[in-house]
Amino acid sequence: MNGFNAGQLIKYNSKKTDEYKFFLPEKINKDFSIKDKKILMYLEKANRLLGELNAYSDLIPDIDFFIRMHVVSEAVSSSKIEGTKTGMDEALLPESEIDPEKRDDWKEVNNYIRAMNLSIDNLTQLPVSERLIKETHKILLSHARGKHKLPGEIRHSQNWIGGASIDTAHFVPPHNNYLSDLLSDWENFWHNAQLQIPILIKVAICHYQFETIHPFLDGNGRIGRLLISLQLIERGFLKKPVLYISDFFETNRQSYYDSLDKVRQKNDLEQWILFFLQGIIETADKSRKTFEKILQLRLLLEEKISRLGRRSKRGRDLLFLLFSSPIVSVNDVKKNLNIQYVAANSLVQDFVDQKILKEITGYSRNRLFAMDDYIKLFRK
Repeated sequence: MNGFNAGQLIKYNSKKTDEYKFFLPEKINKDFSIKDKKILMYLEKANRLLGELNAYSDLIPDIDFFIRMHVVSEAVSSSKIEGTKTGMDEALLPESEIDPEKRDDWKEVNNYIRAMNLSIDNLTQLPVSERLIKETHKILLSHARGKHKLPGEIRHSQNWIGGASIDTAHFVPPHNNYLSDLLSDWENFWHNAQLQIPILIKVAICHYQFETIHPFLDGNGRIGRLLISLQLIERGFLKKPVLYISDFFETNRQSYYDSLDKVRQKNDLEQWILFFLQGIIETADKSRKTFEKILQLRLLLEEKISRLGRRSKRGRDLLFLLFSSPIVSVNDVKKNLNIQYVAANSLVQDFVDQKILKEITGYSRNRLFAMDDYIKLFRK
């Protein structure tokens, strides 16, 4: 990346504010020359592991049943980076089961799930673009803590990262007057087919630039990380949405922030690309191993269900339901399997007896049952 310049600090002063400095990034819609051979080695390994992960998504029957859990896992990890404390088990519960003081966190995680699912669906009609980003952002912040932070709208005022005020901020993104031009450049760079830049490196540069632009008053980190999956799906690097890098970023949170800072402070884009590719490598390998464990668990559970005799068919139907919604009530089973309450209750009890489900509320009524061995595969 010889000659790469991240941008410059610009003084800003108006009658309404005291003087401060913001960071104005250079535009990125241009070619980049890769000099570090280590990047090429990481790139080769990342591509190979993504290929293996795609093979699993082809081989596993009913793959869509398992994708919801990957999305929930991503939502939990990405939201944790922003300070929410909802874990996998809580994220899977209905809102009525969440303590009132924890519901804001729960809503943020479940908004992320909705935003991810709808944006993936929208990719069939709408490319990765400012329009898609704004629609996704609107869902992310709706009816949650960010509902007053202009959901779905590019900010009209200055924001900052860290510090109680702009004077003590760790980082001040570009002034809102520059956002339209910078976002157009970001979008043009992503869709510029004339640039001979490997897709994974393009995604890495896009993520750095998006987080530097920081175009929203709130939710920039979550939207930026969500975009990584959307871009990989749009370019065909993922056949199904089965890779989410937020767990790597959350585990290495300080290194993640430091690496982004280092680009802006020292023009060192290469170290960020290496960090990003390492995240792709570790995440793809972890996702592949999770699929292996899912297949092993599925075989074990199907063997248990075969012991149910004439109820085995309904048992398999319930198992498919549990792979996408591993916490259920008897009424959930009744509704989804279209059977009578007595039959649903009996089937759930069969699953408890076979140690496939366990009751988690301790209530005598309105009980919930969890397929805990499956949820464990996604806990952090």
